[in-house]
Amino acid sequence: MPELDTSAGLLAVTAVLAYLLGSVPFGVVIARLFGLGDLRKIGSGNIGATNVLRTGNKPAAALTLLLDAGKGAIAVLVARALIGDDAAQVAGFAAFLGHIFPVYLGFRGGKGVATFLGTLLALHFPAGLASCATWLVVAGLFRISSLSALAAAALAPVWLALLSRPDAVAFGVALAALVFLRHHENIRRLLKGAEPRIGAGK
Repeated sequence: MPELDTSAGLLAVTAVLAYLLGSVPFGVVIARLFGLGDLRKIGSGNIGATNVLRTGNKPAAALTLLLDAGKGAIAVLVARALIGDDAAQVAGFAAFLGHIFPVYLGFRGGKGVATFLGTLLALHFPAGLASCATWLVVAGLFRISSLSALAAAALAPVWLALLSRPDAVAFGVALAALVFLRHHENIRRLLKGAEPRIGAGK
């Protein structure tokens, strides 16, 4: 855990603002702008980039990925620049919570993979890069997005520990636990061998 030098009040304000930023459902917005319809009624119903990709619109999926990752990264970078590293971790966690439990969508959000990776990249770039590499390697081998996400999440605390950020290991564990929680249905399908592959339709 980081040393908490910031007042509880300021950390609370940071958390609320970061949560509201994280709650912005960019996948839903991008799908509508690209004329793809209501993303919550397409494919898996998830609001993330993987489900946007199921529409066949790769530019929309890429833009969703960048924006979902960016909101986590921006929350961390702004909080660190204005307040400190303790606030950065609070902001990153709150933005992640916002994505998976967005107030704008009745707390029914995405699975948080892009936001997770963006947050981690901003918090500690080497560990974030290692987690992205983990996702890419597993995706290249198995072509299953959820398996790649689970592997990246599981190894994130390990990368933080190995790459000189022991103060952020608890942060990594908390995010990884939420990623696994949000992927409980995917885990069941993985165990049954029924999980769809990247690029597959509904």
